[in-house]
Amino acid sequence: MKLQPLEFEKPVLELESKLADLRNSSVASDINIEAEACRLEEKLAQTRQAIYSNLTAWQRVQIARHPARPFALDYMQLSFTDFLELHGDRLFGDDSAMPGGLATIGSHRCTVIGHQKGRDTKENLKRNFGSAHPEGYRKALRLMRMGEKFSLPFVALIDTPGAYPGVGAEERHISEAIALNLREMMSLRTPTVAVVIGEGGSGGALGIGVADRVLMLENAYYSVISPEGCAAILWKHRKHAPEAAAALKLTGRDLLELGLIDEVIPEPMGGAHQDQSAAVLNLRNALVRHLDEITKIPLDELLESRYAKFRNVGDFAVSA
Repeated sequence: MKLQPLEFEKPVLELESKLADLRNSSVASDINIEAEACRLEEKLAQTRQAIYSNLTAWQRVQIARHPARPFALDYMQLSFTDFLELHGDRLFGDDSAMPGGLATIGSHRCTVIGHQKGRDTKENLKRNFGSAHPEGYRKALRLMRMGEKFSLPFVALIDTPGAYPGVGAEERHISEAIALNLREMMSLRTPTVAVVIGEGGSGGALGIGVADRVLMLENAYYSVISPEGCAAILWKHRKHAPEAAAALKLTGRDLLELGLIDEVIPEPMGGAHQDQSAAVLNLRNALVRHLDEITKIPLDELLESRYAKFRNVGDFAVSA
């Protein structure tokens, strides 16, 4: 799909347009413009570096939401091999917002599930904009238990603005479904890895996010509330979303410093949508490395470590 530039990317777009115009004019008039083209290319590289190496929290949120960014199914089909999708929660139905199944990554046969968004209106309606229903979380739990039964690691790919808050979801007990997953993932007797690949919104993200290793892509975010929701509560207006994003400490770098995640996976300059192949490879390498490590740990020791990891969340000492 055609990449739509974000507001802060417009200086890069302008330079790219100038460079393209210069090259087209040189072909038409047979003029040597190599010196000018080299100057523009150097300026373009410097501008990209200046913008993408100093992204604000709000700018990373915008990249995390980019419609051309790789989604869960892209990673399942490209980072993994032999992906076989499984459907249904065996209680109510299937949830297209949370596809999953069996797959192989490196030497590890595993179960994998993730939130799936759409790239156009039709697909977004089918996927419910990545906001899963209770049956999505119950399908995830079914796959977790399948992995536990057959000694398969479980991998979760998180990318949701939050669980679906509609009447139907409430009638089918969305809160209970998420709470049950939190409890069961804490004691799941198989290695688990969760990766925030885009948006990590509230309990909708946490419902598949209790894992031995929690990773984040460089331009993903993980937060108890969206910046817009926080701004509406604290500042009474969504226009303060950039300030809210900074205050929420929702970027990978912030969360790594706070000890809430285990690794930030680098992305290509400008975001995963700029070079999907590189993003897919980076995610695959990180997952294989962590799975190699945690599958060697005895299960009882792994469960004790998992429990201690989440018990320590939010335990801070404030100096006088």
